[in-house]
Amino acid sequence: MGSLGGEEGARPAAAAEGARRPRFLCLHGFRTSGEIMRKQVVGKWPADVTARLDLVFADAPFPAEGKSDVEGIFDPPYYEWFQFDKNFTEYRNFDECLNYIEELMIKEGPFDGLMGFSQGSILSGALPGLQEQGLALTRVPKIKYLIIIGGAKFQSPTVAEKAYANNIKCPSVHFLGDTDFLKTHGEKLIESYVDPFIIRHPKGHTVPRLDEKSLEIMLRFLDKIEKETALEHSSTDVDEKEMYL
Repeated sequence: MGSLGGEEGARPAAAAEGARRPRFLCLHGFRTSGEIMRKQVVGKWPADVTARLDLVFADAPFPAEGKSDVEGIFDPPYYEWFQFDKNFTEYRNFDECLNYIEELMIKEGPFDGLMGFSQGSILSGALPGLQEQGLALTRVPKIKYLIIIGGAKFQSPTVAEKAYANNIKCPSVHFLGDTDFLKTHGEKLIESYVDPFIIRHPKGHTVPRLDEKSLEIMLRFLDKIEKETALEHSSTDVDEKEMYL
């Protein structure tokens, strides 16, 4: 089983005044860890972004079964969400992975959205569709927002025909690297989304730093989801007050 770690850093003024920050479950890349992703995100992105989100970094359920690409850069332990063949069309422990994520969301939630990088982004990008089909996350609230970094579609027809059966309407922001080996697959994933925010950067398969243009797009995405979260929170407060009238 993996471990959990919340995002550390200053809380924004809105949060300090009682407004609830959108809460995201963060799914790391293949053979890395929640702590590594925390360093990749919080260590690179400005507080203008990270302090406006409630980020929970989780370890995947399975210890790495082979060498990690980040060995020598980040310390172990390393984890993986599920295993796959060289064509990425056959998966092992996939159902166990989905159940594990659901249990995390029950225990640590409620969550507003998912943030994923690499293997974690492939999962994050597919879960809203699988949830809509009643094939995953049936015991937790609907996923409302997505942050996809270095994403791609599942290549298995069995999974893909369910996950991307309908256009995915939840607000999403997708990071695409010019030299990312998954760039073409990331472009195809974006076609399944309605009105996605897209951040393009010159790097490869990595969590990029945010330049001026990227930051502007990210802040627009945050403005959008904060307004929706505030409206939902306000509506919930009204409903609760009416119970006592």
